[in-house]
Amino acid sequence: MKFGTYRPGDVNILLKDITGLVTPTSTKEREAIIQGGGHYSEMLPIEYVPSSAYMTAFEQALSLYSPVTAAAVACVARQIHEEKKGETVLVSLARAGTPIGVMIKHYIEKTWHVPVYHYTVSIIRGRGIDKNAMDYILSRHKPENIQFVDGWIGKGAIQRELDAAMADYPNVSPGLAVLSDPAGEAEKTGSTDDFLIASSCLNATVSGLLSRTFLRGDIIGPRDFHGAAFYGELEKEDVTYRFIDGVEAYFPAVPPMDTPRAEKGAGLRETREIADHYGISDINLVKPGIGEATRVLLRRMPWKILVHSLSDEEHLGHLYQLAREKGIALEIYPLRHYRACGLIRQLADT
Repeated sequence: MKFGTYRPGDVNILLKDITGLVTPTSTKEREAIIQGGGHYSEMLPIEYVPSSAYMTAFEQALSLYSPVTAAAVACVARQIHEEKKGETVLVSLARAGTPIGVMIKHYIEKTWHVPVYHYTVSIIRGRGIDKNAMDYILSRHKPENIQFVDGWIGKGAIQRELDAAMADYPNVSPGLAVLSDPAGEAEKTGSTDDFLIASSCLNATVSGLLSRTFLRGDIIGPRDFHGAAFYGELEKEDVTYRFIDGVEAYFPAVPPMDTPRAEKGAGLRETREIADHYGISDINLVKPGIGEATRVLLRRMPWKILVHSLSDEEHLGHLYQLAREKGIALEIYPLRHYRACGLIRQLADT
């Protein structure tokens, strides 16, 4: 049975197929459950079907930012290749990390003519990494050859989750390779700029038609991988390889040198300042960065989106469009490390 739309050989998907086993939950209902103590990994959202206007914004983002994204992929790939030297095992974090892992794999193989293994696994905030998936990988590869991959870092929550998870795997480096890290948290990064990675504009339709990862005891058994559903009904809307191929068309022949690191912890400090300014006690309700602000609009119930400008169509045009469609207020805020930030209001305050 088909599970995802990634091409054969691009990625080994270490996820259990739970298609048809979980009824998707509305955004409003999910938000109430999450803020009432439930966990986001125990539900699947109803997938946002983009409007034609929003898809136009996606295409514009892809056109504008494919060269920058390609350079970031090449920069990260160079860092990984120079460190691993021998066998390289990319472990991307589902689902946003998966198309990024595919592109890094392609770049290393094309540039240095060496094979690269690529797996995608689930890591869930508050629940940790999929240990069955890790055991599967470590039964086949040396721990020092593993490189974790994600798309971008907002305030570093997943990096900290990965740091904690690797306490059980002391020979595996928890360091992340990402394309954009304005927070200064990643081990390897293509850029410290909060630039728009076009895949952040969409959900399943740019991620092989796979859902967010899922973990609930009645469906995921003790020996199962974490789960994901396949949205085959969205096949006509699938732009996974429109994104991947669009970026790869701009791959540079010579990869850029390593980018300077951002000041570690700077993004987290700014996030806490924003939380204090708006009286938000739970820092998880503050989502800094273009990618995270976009995901908040797609999957959660924000009450406000902070932007550094209301006229930055080049970087934020898709956010303006999505905010208009959902009736979410935009507010100018003096952001230092980010171009945008999503705020989720605590339901107890509404």
